[in-house]
Amino acid sequence: MTVPATKKDFMIVNMGPHHPSMHGVLRLIVTLDGEDVIDCEPILGYLHRGMEKIAENRTIIQYLPYVTRWDYLATMFTEAITVNAPEQLENVQVPKRASYIRVIMLELSRIASHLLWLGPFMADIGAQTPFFYIFRERELIYDLFEAATGMRMMHNYFRIGGVAADLPYGWIDKCLDFCDYFLTGIVEYQKLITRNPIFLERVEGVGIIGVEEAINWGLSGPMLRASGTQWDLRKIDNYECYNEFDWEVQWQKEGDSLARYLVRIGEMRESIKIIQQALEGIPGGPYENLEVRRFDRAKNSEWNDFEYRFIKEKEENRGSVEFQVLSFTNKIRRLTSHLELHKRDFLSQRGLQKILRKRQRLLAYLSKKNRARYKKLIDQLDIREPKNR
Repeated sequence: MTVPATKKDFMIVNMGPHHPSMHGVLRLIVTLDGEDVIDCEPILGYLHRGMEKIAENRTIIQYLPYVTRWDYLATMFTEAITVNAPEQLENVQVPKRASYIRVIMLELSRIASHLLWLGPFMADIGAQTPFFYIFRERELIYDLFEAATGMRMMHNYFRIGGVAADLPYGWIDKCLDFCDYFLTGIVEYQKLITRNPIFLERVEGVGIIGVEEAINWGLSGPMLRASGTQWDLRKIDNYECYNEFDWEVQWQKEGDSLARYLVRIGEMRESIKIIQQALEGIPGGPYENLEVRRFDRAKNSEWNDFEYRFIKEKEENRGSVEFQVLSFTNKIRRLTSHLELHKRDFLSQRGLQKILRKRQRLLAYLSKKNRARYKKLIDQLDIREPKNR
């Protein structure tokens, strides 16, 4: 029987949740025409643990041990946003030493998360050696976490008004030694990966996302900065004490998979710079505001429950993360249009897209910095500009 020329025999491929490249986080139903991706349907929910329901009958202080399990790759960030929100709500003053310790822990978490992104990503596109290298450095970070918090993962270290414990004796010197060692490791990654012609063939010019498209889909973090926008909440919001350190926002303008890789490599280098400055300039004094304990013991304390809809946002390792009850699953839908008609390098694109969001605050930022781009974007996104601007 002759097949009509207009008929297409598409192949349906299930990737995940147990596919080696999915790591159990989601399932993708991919429609293929040969090697071309025609359609992609993300199926979410495999990591949902009912944390919102658990929070309903607990105070914020009781809830802190749960939030550290939201993101096992970088648990310090989820702890930070949870304590920062009530701190701002009640105007709790965080001691300077505690703020420095928080910055150090956050940047170590960022490096650890980027490393665990880099290893599986390289394995997904066929390079096994870096997968073993990243665990070498990551174990050193876990050793530092264990010495300071008592836990290698799920630290439960941040507290409203400070941190749970001061840095132990000798920890600062040990962390400085790690910084010196890791800088040489980044140079090693550059030689092994960045200049590798096979790697460049797989990622250069693949999966290009323009700045307008990135904002339209609500991308943030390295995804957004790799598309040509210097948007980093550490610079924009100046939370903790990031404004006291000398560091640069890492960004690229190409918007392809290589650009997203370079942004993350650059961020690890900048994190080391921040950590070194914080360690060398860390002040003395208390590591916790003890007045918070008095608030905690007060009867019927309103600020210590979830009746308020407070919002706090941080620049996490994969983008901006916010502490509020909203749904951002539409950002995963970005995969559908992004992967269509791309050949074979599906993994190199998926691995670089740790998708989160933020659009409105970014538009507000662009409205001040670049009015022409802002006008173009609100026309494309069909957004009405506020009259009182």
